[in-house]
Amino acid sequence: MRIARFTAGEDPQYGVVAGDLDQYGQPDEDAVVVALAGDPLYVGVKLLEQEHRLADVRLLAPVLPRSKVVGIGRNYAAHAAELGNDVPAEPLMFLKPNTSVVGPGDPIFYPPQTSNLQYEGELAVVIGRICRDVPPEQATDVIHGYTIANDVTARDLQKSDVQFTRAKGFDSFCPLGPWI
Repeated sequence: MRIARFTAGEDPQYGVVAGDLDQYGQPDEDAVVVALAGDPLYVGVKLLEQEHRLADVRLLAPVLPRSKVVGIGRNYAAHAAELGNDVPAEPLMFLKPNTSVVGPGDPIFYPPQTSNLQYEGELAVVIGRICRDVPPEQATDVIHGYTIANDVTARDLQKSDVQFTRAKGFDSFCPLGPWI
């Protein structure tokens, strides 16, 4: 099931995307979005009798983080080495504010403070409920689904600040989607 958040000229809605995907993961021209009764994280997947052609809607970020986006840095040895860093012994966590989240195809704004803007495609795990200290064997119990993320970073600011908040936290620095 592919859950999307979209607008068809009115308030944003959630919906289920129905239709076949081509070899590149793009929906066919007959794909539709069937509207849902509300946010599926709260009300579940309750279909309405309202359908839109996918080509006629604007896709938004498929989820709005309730608080933050949690990222793990320097977890790929080759990428860490490329930037002159070692892979840390424990995961290096960073946060992106929910204001950094935008939808697929939305513009990324280039802040004037940076001259080295880079991006990385990432797998985003959407957590379906508030939780903490979840044992590894129960991790899948709290996963709502997966989507695509674009982790945008001002590398020069990251290097000068030594931490990641400003470099990764600008508005529009976390495009998500197109669906969960």
